[in-house]
Amino acid sequence: MSTPDFWSPLRSTTQARIGLGRAGDALPTRDVLELRSAHAVARDAVHLPYDADRLETGLAELGLDVHRVRSRAADRATYLRRPDLGRQPDTLDHVPSAPAHTYDVGLLLADGLSARALDDHALPLVRAVLTRLTDAGLGLAPVVLAEQARVGLGDHVGHHLGVTTLVVVVGERPGLSVASSLGLYLTHDPRPGRRDSERNCVSNVHPPDGLGYDAAADVLLRLVLGARELGASGVRLKDGGGVAEVTPAPEPVHRSETSATA
Repeated sequence: MSTPDFWSPLRSTTQARIGLGRAGDALPTRDVLELRSAHAVARDAVHLPYDADRLETGLAELGLDVHRVRSRAADRATYLRRPDLGRQPDTLDHVPSAPAHTYDVGLLLADGLSARALDDHALPLVRAVLTRLTDAGLGLAPVVLAEQARVGLGDHVGHHLGVTTLVVVVGERPGLSVASSLGLYLTHDPRPGRRDSERNCVSNVHPPDGLGYDAAADVLLRLVLGARELGASGVRLKDGGGVAEVTPAPEPVHRSETSATA
């Protein structure tokens, strides 16, 4: 007679590996093989390129003008070793430029650390975001696809395009549970030199187990509208679930010379 597995109903509620048990001094062979398989999937997600042609065709079918850029990281190995090069565009000469605030919102789709995430989720997510921006009366700049790119590259692209708010849709670092998850990084008034504290992030977009496309687009729209109201993004802008909440700028702290030095 077999003993009921105590962990079985709990495993159905999470992708985390819980209650693995033991076989002697080690994990059971089945769990070791599953870990190795998940690690291989994560490595593939990092190293395989995304299907840029298919993505560009799909975006064009949504009526969007699309342009491509590369970072200064010449290949994947350089991209992984030199994060600073992934934050800088090789050139923006073939991307149309415009004065500041010509467009309300810009979208940059970046491969990041999981090109597979773009292949799996980018098109349906952009479709959901586009619907909400249109309904809100917000204008969208030409969409840019970026290869070997990190979030900071968006500051250059958004400033060049002349957008008020830029959203970088990027493949998140794969884990042993999820290898294809998107993160959305919002920066109001993007320009080179912006700090990470000046961005808002909507993470774990990977239905059906993670955040869904419609829910992510709803949060993003609230943040876009909140940033426009506040004139800033980042730590002062919060999503409260109904409308984005803005926190007044703190009063300046006047310190004595002694305390400031300390």
